[in-house]
Amino acid sequence: MYSILIIDDEPIIRRGIKTFIDFEKYKISDVYEAEDGNSAFKTFSEVLPDLVLLDINIPFKNGLTLAEEMKYLKSDVKIAIISGYDYFEYAQKALKIGVEDYILKPVSKTDINEIISKLIYKLEEDKRYNEARKIINKISQSKKSNKNISHSKYKDILTKKIEEKYSDISFNLNSLADEMNLSSGYLSSLFKNLFGIPFQDYLNNIRMEKAKLLLLTTDLKNYQIGELVGMENFNYFNSKFKKTFGMTPKEFKKSVLEKI
Repeated sequence: MYSILIIDDEPIIRRGIKTFIDFEKYKISDVYEAEDGNSAFKTFSEVLPDLVLLDINIPFKNGLTLAEEMKYLKSDVKIAIISGYDYFEYAQKALKIGVEDYILKPVSKTDINEIISKLIYKLEEDKRYNEARKIINKISQSKKSNKNISHSKYKDILTKKIEEKYSDISFNLNSLADEMNLSSGYLSSLFKNLFGIPFQDYLNNIRMEKAKLLLLTTDLKNYQIGELVGMENFNYFNSKFKKTFGMTPKEFKKSVLEKI
């Protein structure tokens, strides 16, 4: 069972969010509320919830600062920031802090449940990843080769690592191989065997899907979206997006808006 902390200075909004969430479906047993930054941090420190829905504009403490403090206390807490501000700097800092989602008001029942579903998925992904790491540590301690780890466990670890680091411009196969204490050649071969495509193609696909989501849910400029998904070179980002979806980011967004 999971616990959640809902932070907003408007009681009616907190009540609204609670009515939106299907607590039974998502196995949420404990629900906590806070109306400002001080009470939010106090409650969080006492109960250490699994999930947090956080309004960025609350009294006494900036929502981003609060999110950073909560991540410091409990690094695996899953946080979604709800904001009335479509500022690139806010989204960028939220990403650096490790916030799992950043969405703009107003939010619907569908929006809230999609967020909760995503946060729960990440919690379960963490659980699988931690179990895999325990196996790795046991093997390492007994001086066995990492190559003896089951492929399914490797796949869990790789999926988690890429989800965590896709936005890092310097992230690549070599840095991942170093972190996992594997040769880049072995990891490249293993990755293709597990996922059916080369590492770089998989990473690009993840980045493109994240970029598509940002295009449809924010008013960020295309070059800003490229930076947020780990592609600093706009021309490269533009060409990869077109190769993936058959149109440029600008054309894609226009085509979607025309259908609404």
